[in-house]
Amino acid sequence: MSKQNQWIAGINAVAAAVEHDADNVREVLLEAGAKNPRVVAIEGEARRRGIDVRRVTQQALDGVAGGLRHQGAAARYAAARTYEEQDLPGLLEAAGGRALVLVLDGVQDPHNLGACLRSAAAAGATAVIIPKDKAVQVTATVRKTSAGAADTVPVIRATNLARILRDLQKLGVWIYGLAGDAEQSLYGLDLRGNVALVLGGEADGLRRLTREHCDGLVGIPMPGGFESLNVSVATGVALFEAVRQRQPG
Repeated sequence: MSKQNQWIAGINAVAAAVEHDADNVREVLLEAGAKNPRVVAIEGEARRRGIDVRRVTQQALDGVAGGLRHQGAAARYAAARTYEEQDLPGLLEAAGGRALVLVLDGVQDPHNLGACLRSAAAAGATAVIIPKDKAVQVTATVRKTSAGAADTVPVIRATNLARILRDLQKLGVWIYGLAGDAEQSLYGLDLRGNVALVLGGEADGLRRLTREHCDGLVGIPMPGGFESLNVSVATGVALFEAVRQRQPG
């Protein structure tokens, strides 16, 4: 894994970083005179954990937030931004035969990626795989939308998505792609073992080569007549079907 400094902005993102990963928060900037109870709570928690806190002007916050709505809070953060492809075998081994991997094939909207990461973290996903090219990366906007989840689930950036899908298969992972034209239902799958769920981008869904590397294609039944769901909604549905099946009893 590699680390890099980056500013994160927004009350949820900063609060999550301070609470869950204080060792990687280098400093917290809060708007001078801000009386928002949550901003005050961030200051107290940061100081309690030994993090430098500075009260600064709104203009200073605007400068580090990079156009994001900072809500009076920003933090300089040095965390593991991504895992490498070679980390995948170890992550799968640690899952003990119950790996749950989310693969996103070309998601472009940072808000969608952030929402997907939040669902993945909530579902206890083993890893999330995204392409290095032609897809949004883990930006400050993604971090804010994920409400801290971008730092709690391993994100692997794949140079070649088809190759990493083949590697997953060799490691004993069954790969299922979600597609609107699939005849098999998601709810007919056994998702209790090592499973990867693959979802496509907002515009075109799964690319042809990605589809060809799946063990099967499945759809989410939609009796209301719509052809597809937003990728972040579909991600939540698919992940939590796996979670449901893995519950004891």
